[in-house]
Amino acid sequence: MSTLFRRALICLALIAFLAPSSGRTSMNESRSRPSSSPLDRVARDYVDLVLGIGEHDANYVDAFYGPETWRDQVKAQKPDLATLASRADAAIALVMAVPAQAPGPAGSSPDPLPALRRDYLLHQLQSASARIAMLRGKKFSFDAESRALYDAVAPTHDAAFFQTRLDRIDAALRAIEPPGAAGGERPLRDRVEALRTRVTIPRDRIEAVFARAIAECRSRTAARIPLPAGEKFTVEEVTDKPWSAYNWYKGNLTSVIQVNVSLPIWIDRAVDLACHEGYPGHHVYNLLLEQKLVRERGWPEFEVYPLFSPQSLIAEGTANFGIEMAFPGDERLAFERDVLFPLAGLDPALAAPYRQVTALVQELSYAGNEAARKYLDGEIDAAAAAQWIERYGLSSPERATQRVKFIETYRAYVINYNLGQDLVAAYVDRLSAGTAANEMSAKRWQIFTDLISSPRLPGALVAP
Repeated sequence: MSTLFRRALICLALIAFLAPSSGRTSMNESRSRPSSSPLDRVARDYVDLVLGIGEHDANYVDAFYGPETWRDQVKAQKPDLATLASRADAAIALVMAVPAQAPGPAGSSPDPLPALRRDYLLHQLQSASARIAMLRGKKFSFDAESRALYDAVAPTHDAAFFQTRLDRIDAALRAIEPPGAAGGERPLRDRVEALRTRVTIPRDRIEAVFARAIAECRSRTAARIPLPAGEKFTVEEVTDKPWSAYNWYKGNLTSVIQVNVSLPIWIDRAVDLACHEGYPGHHVYNLLLEQKLVRERGWPEFEVYPLFSPQSLIAEGTANFGIEMAFPGDERLAFERDVLFPLAGLDPALAAPYRQVTALVQELSYAGNEAARKYLDGEIDAAAAAQWIERYGLSSPERATQRVKFIETYRAYVINYNLGQDLVAAYVDRLSAGTAANEMSAKRWQIFTDLISSPRLPGALVAP
């Protein structure tokens, strides 16, 4: 992938930055309303605690855009893990001393956020305490770890669950494979890879395809969510990472999106990446939290983002579900078929069958969870985990190896993508149920926007 790709996306981001801000909220001012809640002391303790854990765990602090003096003070002190554990316990006790108030369903209270804030701080602190325990040597099973860190446990699926879906993919492929290709004689994974090869974006078309996908995702999001004036992101190319893309939020409405260019990029990755990492995914999620909770309410706990925490399930779940929000129904197929396939020089006739196969392959997403559960619980080794992902996730050996590296680095974090998406989808469906058809789209966007601009956590997504 050439540097032209990066320059094109940077230019597109600058266009968003320079676009007229009519109807959008300005963020040039500093915090407009300092908070005066009994939770404010805990909030600062929480920030210092997260930064302190980050001194022992390089992956823990995903974003921090508070005053640099706060980070400098923590670096100078560098509290040990025993001290951090005591501080976590003390902060949890302070939150517990604040009377709980039920926030009620969305829209039922003039201001449900203070109650949500207490719940947020409590669960984030309990998660931080569990992470400290892990760093001190405590061992958790996969499910116990996911519950302790992310306040959620992924469902368990056996091999028969995945085999049923593999059989459906086999049937779908037989309907579109070229005559005489003897596709059915090859391993199913190889046949899926052969299809993906036919929809791989040529190197010299990547720049245009991604720029167009990002422009579309941003346009569709901006039509539903008032984006703050000045929001922007830049894109960097990286290699040899355990993930395909990553959003690093820098504060002041700015993200850096890194794209792993080590492996071929299929046409559907353009929309996936543009929505998940950008609009209405991670970039929009983080800038709305900064706008609504840091700037307007003065809540410092949202100036830091611990990766291994319940917040990540919301972040990843909304980023994944954001793709469906931006492209409901058949709109994604139409956009890819009519715009991206021709732009990439690919056969538009492949768009519909490829979308059918990728939708079925998506049903295999929990295969990575099962591999992680078995591997981290000691039932299988790394090689067997990769083989499981190859067989039941239909991944190439290279991508399966990359996935195992991700599991080794981020462990139970893998639940946040598919389980998070499922919980967010169920939450939006439940709160929008009964809405008139002509009002349904607006209602769903309202629910989604409220979710990504508030302190809601996994427990709030589950039906009472």
